[in-house]
Parts: sequence; structure tokens; C-alpha cells
Amino acid sequence: MNANTTANSPLGRETAYPARYDAGLLHPIPRAPARAQLGIAADALPFIGIDRWQAFELSWLDQRGKPQVATATLQVPADSPRLVESKSLKLYLNSFNASRFDDAEAVRARIEADLSQAAGAPVAMAFGLPALAIAADAENIDGLDIAIDSYGPPDASLLLADAGNILEETLHSALLKSNCPVTGQPDWADVTIAYRGPRLDRAGLLRYIVSFRDHAGFHEQCVEQIFVDLLARCAPQQLSVEARYTRRGGLDINPWRATAGLAAPAAVRTERQ
Repeated sequence: MNANTTANSPLGRETAYPARYDAGLLHPIPRAPARAQLGIAADALPFIGIDRWQAFELSWLDQRGKPQVATATLQVPADSPRLVESKSLKLYLNSFNASRFDDAEAVRARIEADLSQAAGAPVAMAFGLPALAIAADAENIDGLDIAIDSYGPPDASLLLADAGNILEETLHSALLKSNCPVTGQPDWADVTIAYRGPRLDRAGLLRYIVSFRDHAGFHEQCVEQIFVDLLARCAPQQLSVEARYTRRGGLDINPWRATAGLAAPAAVRTERQ
């Protein structure tokens, strides 16, 4: 595997198209440094979670040289010590294009083994993609008639909650945007926040989400920041934060973080995916 620094990453550089299968193209990045900046100890994570990757472009050759095509869903545990850069994953998957494998199961097993080694924890892969669906039980807050003038850095002071009004609800916004910390390219996402606890001030929550607009951070790190900021500022008894990012390079990433005991949200795709 490549050295675990963004300076040595293929991200943002001109990169030769891989001519053959090469697990060395994967570029893992330790999660601990970014988590330490949020006050998260590596041995005492305040959340459970997964990073669900959806791959739309996967191909390989069978033993007679005939191309095979597929889609795939990958699931990386949030407690893995490393995440994998998206461009390096794209290059890695492209390295299968001109390589021969016995069958689809051999491809699946190879990808699971390589990604598990890169992440430092078991990664699961399944062929196919989740169905397209829209969460009907979430209240969309994007229609609020409010003025916004803060676009970064993320401002947790915007988060407010009414301790005298305890409830359970799910809120949704399609206005989450951040930027790749290396290339500066925009990353767009829908974010869903489900909680039980003091009622969140919707205007403050929407302003907070928009305050990521000029922020540079990997998808997984942004979701973890949203989670810890809500936990610290609003003291919910239960909390779930999921962001479903739009596709780039044939891949989209869907990080989910939650308090212990909650079930993972259904694996579905949004209309923007």
C-alpha cells in the first residue's frame, strides 16, 4: 500500500491508467489524526457506524478474455483504523479492467481482501446497488425562509436545542456541501439526522449544515464532525447522522454515525445518486 499521507496520494495528480490489477493503488489514510482534532479518542469512539460505498463502474475479463461488467456495494466499518481515498479506490477498481479472473466470486473475494487490508478491518462487498428510494418519514428543512451568511468553517455555535421540549424526529437537508481537502473539488450530499432528545432549532441546524460549504474535509470526517457537534451542543439521548454524497468517478460514499444500539439505516439510493 502507499504511504498513509495525502502528500503521497494520487489525488489531484495526473495518473497513468492502470494496465493490470494492482492492489498497491489503494491509498489508506489513518482516521486518528482528524478524529483527534474533534476530541475523539481512537480507543473510545462516541459512535458506531459504517461507510457504505456504491461503485457504478466495475469490469474485468473472464478467462477467455471476454469483458464482464457489474456494480457493487462496499461496506467499511467506522471503527477501522483507516479510510481509503476515493480516487485511489477508483484507480484500483479500474485495474481490474484488463485482468483475467476465474469468475465473479474470485473478483469479490479479491476486492474484499485488498480493502480489508487497506482499512485494517473486515470490509464487505456485494454485487449490485441498493434500490432508489426517498425517506418519507424525514422532515425536509431546506424550505425555511432564513438568511445565511456563514459558509465556513463549520460553526457549532449555530446549533441550538430546547431542553424543555423532548421529542423524537428525523430531519433532512440536501444543502450539505464540502470540498475535497486535496483537490478543492466540491462534494455534495443529502444529510439525514434522526434523534431523540431536546428539540433541535431548525434554523440553527440549517445554518450549521450550510457552514460546511467552504470547508475542506473528507466525507467521513464531515459526518463525524456533525455527529460530535450535535452530541456536544444539543445533548440528544439518541443520535443518527447519515450523509449520502453524490457520485464522482463512478463512486459515491455514504457515511453513517450513530449512538450505540441504533440500527443502520436502510441501504437505498437518493434521487441524486
